[in-house]
Amino acid sequence: MAEPAPIVRMSGIGKRFPGVKALDGVDFRLLPGEVHALMGENGAGKSTLIKVLTGVYEVDEGRVELAGRPVAFSGPLAAQRAGISTVYQEVNLCGNLSVAENIYIGREPRRFGRIQWSKMRRGAKALMDRLELDVDVSAPLASCSLAVQQMVAIARAVGVEAKVLVLDEPTSSLDAGEVAQLFRVMRRLKEEGIAILFVSHFLDQVYEVSDRMTILRDGRLVGEYLTRELPQVDLVAKMIGRELAALEKLEGRPLARVAEPLIETRDLGRPGGIAPFSLTIRRGEVFGLAGLLGSGRTEIARLLFGADLAGGGSVQMGGKPVTLRSPRAAMARKIAFCSENRRAEGLVDELTVRENIVLALQASRGWSRPVPRRRQDELVAKYIAALNIRPGDPDQPVGTLSGGNQQKVLLARWLIMEPRLLILDEPTRGVDVGAKAEIQRLVAELSDGGMAVLFVSAELEEVLRLSHRVGVVRDRELVAQLDNDEALTTDALMNKIASGVPS
Repeated sequence: MAEPAPIVRMSGIGKRFPGVKALDGVDFRLLPGEVHALMGENGAGKSTLIKVLTGVYEVDEGRVELAGRPVAFSGPLAAQRAGISTVYQEVNLCGNLSVAENIYIGREPRRFGRIQWSKMRRGAKALMDRLELDVDVSAPLASCSLAVQQMVAIARAVGVEAKVLVLDEPTSSLDAGEVAQLFRVMRRLKEEGIAILFVSHFLDQVYEVSDRMTILRDGRLVGEYLTRELPQVDLVAKMIGRELAALEKLEGRPLARVAEPLIETRDLGRPGGIAPFSLTIRRGEVFGLAGLLGSGRTEIARLLFGADLAGGGSVQMGGKPVTLRSPRAAMARKIAFCSENRRAEGLVDELTVRENIVLALQASRGWSRPVPRRRQDELVAKYIAALNIRPGDPDQPVGTLSGGNQQKVLLARWLIMEPRLLILDEPTRGVDVGAKAEIQRLVAELSDGGMAVLFVSAELEEVLRLSHRVGVVRDRELVAQLDNDEALTTDALMNKIASGVPS
């Protein structure tokens, strides 16, 4: 059967920013009725290509065609009116409005200038039925789960008669059931002839749902491939431009260490957050926390950093009682915390890489004692090199960096503080496979150097690869603490999470 004509064709696309060429002669095409994955490491040019397609950026070189006709969109609204809609990782809708209002915002059905509320609700219900979603369209969006909010954003895109749907990391915060629901919707839209551009760092998901993929590396096109014809190992090699040594498991990770405890909790808890738990983390130990989203993993991390106040229990460090009533108190005890929400609770987009890296150090000194510029330069240069932060310009705004490099900047900030306990909450979420491997190796090196690490991750393989011991969190309770020996497999860990039987 003849291949249909592309709905989108991008030819020889070039885009420059000060000091960097983000895209260099990239070709891309998207066919009607397909799911096309755009793959590449953080910084490969995926986001830039999408922003060129959707009118956020003007193209410097090349040509963009929609349904065979050249286009040059003045902005995302112009792209949407032409039939290209984007749903981002962070749902950009209004939580205080209803589901129906969010679907029709800006295009509400009116008569004599007044909104026809019943007609709007019927239309929203019809859209949800079309996507086989059972959602109360009169409910406030904020009352819906993140997965449902994603579906509402997709329904809004479909409602404006999108020909092309761009899904940028839509599954990063969804559990397995929610991902399955999203994929059902994507397949339904594909059957209707809508072209879907899908961006994800989860390789298994890419292989489950995509028909074709385009790979970028360092702003250049590596190639276009049918998903079924490209093995995962070959995909990763093409993404990172080298063989898979970076992805090998960290062999020989020791079992729980016979070392003195660094921090001990006794019946520490927070009503409505996490049930009282007792936990010991030793010097040089990686203690992993495994559990489903919302199980209470982050609540444990925040209590140990003083970001949330405990409702009871006690904490000891070095055998002496301590009180962690604030992050400042935790920092004074050499405890560092990298939040899972690096955008809202970690980085300041408008500040430079340099300013973000030295932020915690400056805060610990007080603003009346600025860190000397020469010392800043030494520290920033050291950690840019050590963590392979790209681009390596310390004066570039951190908001312009890729997700993986932003995560490295956040790590650099806390490593400068030389912490005794480093708390990492989902440090590899939303980063590419190469950056993920680098972060994992860094955690292992820090542990080998004597630093204690509390490592929180939804990826069980990652927890097992790094941790000496693993805590299992279920329904806001720490139900098990397990040695990471040969008997502890991903299946065994999943069974423990599912059963919730304390041990």
